[in-house]
Amino acid sequence: MTSVADSTQLDGTIDLAARGDEAAFARLVAAHHASMARVAYAITGDPATAADVVQVAWSIAWKRLRTLRDPGSIRPWLVAIAANEARQVLRRRRHREIVDLSAVIEVASGGDPADRIMAVDLARALRGIPPDDRALLALRFVGGLDSGEIAAQLGLSPSGVRSRLARVIERLRKELDHG
Repeated sequence: MTSVADSTQLDGTIDLAARGDEAAFARLVAAHHASMARVAYAITGDPATAADVVQVAWSIAWKRLRTLRDPGSIRPWLVAIAANEARQVLRRRRHREIVDLSAVIEVASGGDPADRIMAVDLARALRGIPPDDRALLALRFVGGLDSGEIAAQLGLSPSGVRSRLARVIERLRKELDHG
């Protein structure tokens, strides 16, 4: 739960950063960089690409910070910028690349070897869905945004977000069952 003092401090930090205060912007980066990086990685599947995406996203955020209407929505706003940039990067790639799944295998290492197989299958299934759907999943499950926050960032209705998520999840389930 955010206290009134925390909210006022957040508003002040955002206001200072919007006016060009680099130290205030650095505090925003420290607070939100990891969330943005997780979402970018979930969409791109590549740590180097995700790092590049987040750097571009911060540049965009720096330029557009004055347009943020509700300082309380700074986290969903920043995560959405990273997700949008990750989708754009994937769209610009016209050819399929060889996918290095070693990072996925490392995450799933230890324990039952079947867990690694499931992680590889999930990574393959996720790569088979469109970037927009991957971004939606990343915003919800990696970024931790609820349907209302996602809807506000993507210009959709919360029920539309829930419907799209349900369809994408069902598609992934079928792919994993038949994969």
